[in-house]
Amino acid sequence: MSDISALGYVVFNVSDLDQWESFATSILGLQVARKTRDVLGLRMDEWAQRILLERGTDDDLVALGWQFDNSEALNAYVQRLRERDVDVVECDRLLAQSRQVEAVFYCMDPEGFRHEFFCGPTYAPMSKPFRSAVLAGAGFETGRLGVGHIFGISRDYPGAVKFCTEVLGMRISDYIRDSESIPGVTVDSTFFHVATGRHHSFATASMPFPKKMHHLLLQVQSLDDVGLAYDRVRKAGVPVLMEIGHHPNDGMVSFYCITPSGFALEYGWGGVVIDDAEWTIRNYTQLSDWGHRMQPPPAAA
Repeated sequence: MSDISALGYVVFNVSDLDQWESFATSILGLQVARKTRDVLGLRMDEWAQRILLERGTDDDLVALGWQFDNSEALNAYVQRLRERDVDVVECDRLLAQSRQVEAVFYCMDPEGFRHEFFCGPTYAPMSKPFRSAVLAGAGFETGRLGVGHIFGISRDYPGAVKFCTEVLGMRISDYIRDSESIPGVTVDSTFFHVATGRHHSFATASMPFPKKMHHLLLQVQSLDDVGLAYDRVRKAGVPVLMEIGHHPNDGMVSFYCITPSGFALEYGWGGVVIDDAEWTIRNYTQLSDWGHRMQPPPAAA
């Protein structure tokens, strides 16, 4: 099993922080942790920050933050990467503070993803518990399972799978190879889990998409919150990519909408947690076994 515990945080480069703030709080149910002219930190649980938005022009993923339970595990992992001739850089205190963690290292993978490895997340004061303006249930499904998952787009698909398994040490959960759900597109995807067992904390796929990543998943603890969020999306005129449906591999009931940065966000409930002692890797031929009807892109202004 990988020494990586979970996907602890994610960092994005976004062009419109004000639009993101409204989307994150009023639609998704996140809470603003800190805000400056060029930075927006977002909470979804007792951590001081899970999602970091930095002002820029890319409107894409900047970094995946992989959590380790302690500094000993982190340092041992970094040493093993270096023994495999991976260029791992120790980040300075300023960057660690921006991530709201104690220590951070990073490496770049062949696809251009920045993988950050950290320990020591900062917790918000007990006097300032997480509060969502819109969630009806108990909140987001985080804790030991992490922030959610990132679904990445690979240009060298076999190379991306090899890097995730042989270098980063992730374990394959399963595969989906679907040539029917999206007209004219074959989606070939591999899903990876780490130590705490969220069905996938990262996935990579060979499919056309203009950004490094296709979507970020946020998982809620109540199915009602998926439906309520879907209603908020429709009422606010946020573009829907896929209507509510169910994935056969991770068991997630979810919908997909388009973020202010143009990549997708999956909002879901009910994902599988893997026990490796009992898990069997499977190959699926459908992205979804019901629902998730694709919606046409919004008309150009």
